[in-house]
Amino acid sequence: MNKILIKCLSVFLIFKEVKMKTIKFALPITVIFFLFISVLSRCVAAEDIKGEKTMLPQGTKKILVAYFSHSGNTREIANQIHAIVGGDIFEIQSAKPYPDDYHAVVKQAREELASGYKPVLKTKVENIKAYDLVFIGYPNWCSTVPAPVKTFLLEYDFSGKTIAPFCTHGGGGMGRSVTDIAKLCPKSTLLDSFSILGSDVKTAQSEVSKWLKKIKITK
Repeated sequence: MNKILIKCLSVFLIFKEVKMKTIKFALPITVIFFLFISVLSRCVAAEDIKGEKTMLPQGTKKILVAYFSHSGNTREIANQIHAIVGGDIFEIQSAKPYPDDYHAVVKQAREELASGYKPVLKTKVENIKAYDLVFIGYPNWCSTVPAPVKTFLLEYDFSGKTIAPFCTHGGGGMGRSVTDIAKLCPKSTLLDSFSILGSDVKTAQSEVSKWLKKIKITK
């Protein structure tokens, strides 16, 4: 925090010096002052998010942020979570990629849900036993988790682990995904979930931060 203040003060002093030397082109000192205050407030806000202290549930040893993302929206939120809580990050990927076309993906997702299809995953987590807290991220597909996430949850033993679900969506929120995760992982502890519109993920840092504080992962 002190480093942030020093940098901002340095910028202010430089602008002030320019004002004294080049009256004709420099901004009025009052304008410079308010610009300085604006920059300082942003610096402090950024430092507050970056400097959050992790407050993990008692006994927690290791964190995994696992996510499935088709458009990139869920990946963005996963990266924001990982930047705050640390630990490891893992992308859940189907061995056979989904089509890029939106309508084709919707059609395939509905067929997979109806048939109970569980796709083969491209990569695996080497030692799931090492993780105590697992963030599970996914887009809302047909009001639940995509088939690759279902496969992921069934492939490993999440007994005794704490799961924090997060979801990106186009208006459907979490759907019934949390209920479905609870059925797939009946011996896990589920924390309150987080959902956000796909169109808002780029500016979701403050909302992600609030959620992590709400579920007592950070303070």
